[in-house]
Amino acid sequence: MKVKVYLTGLFALIITGALVYAWLTPASLVHAPAITLKTLKGESIELARLRGKPVLVTFWATSCPGCIKEMPHLTELYRELSPEGLEIIGITQDRPDRVIAMVKAKQLPYRIALDIAGTASQAFGNVRLTPTSFLIAPDGRILHRKTGELDMQKIHALIESLLPAQTANLTG
Repeated sequence: MKVKVYLTGLFALIITGALVYAWLTPASLVHAPAITLKTLKGESIELARLRGKPVLVTFWATSCPGCIKEMPHLTELYRELSPEGLEIIGITQDRPDRVIAMVKAKQLPYRIALDIAGTASQAFGNVRLTPTSFLIAPDGRILHRKTGELDMQKIHALIESLLPAQTANLTG
């Protein structure tokens, strides 16, 4: 009897985990969507034109404590690795005045795109929670998706493995 109760509970746990995973992870999203983003400065960014370099896309909100906590780490990551090819794009659906104030207060060096209509969110599998980040490989594949704060050591190592100098060292 105890074994049957244990197995039933285990089965229920596995099913629940699979459902949560399916809800949060878009199964069809293997490559980055071919979208164009508008930055705060009015610049257009076509994700497809960033092929050839690693791109970290992070969805964030001005009211998200985890997002705000991540910003100094993303700034440090950008300053260290952008000279080697890394692109970071922050995407938010917040009001522009709030976003401008946050970007100024945090002195964010990477590009920030507004997604007022939710088009980018939908293209990335209907992102519902912030922070949610996607690491896009130089060939356009999504290598890593994380809902919640990034493990900065892990993401740093993944990005370094994608940079041209690192790739040359791995193959040579």
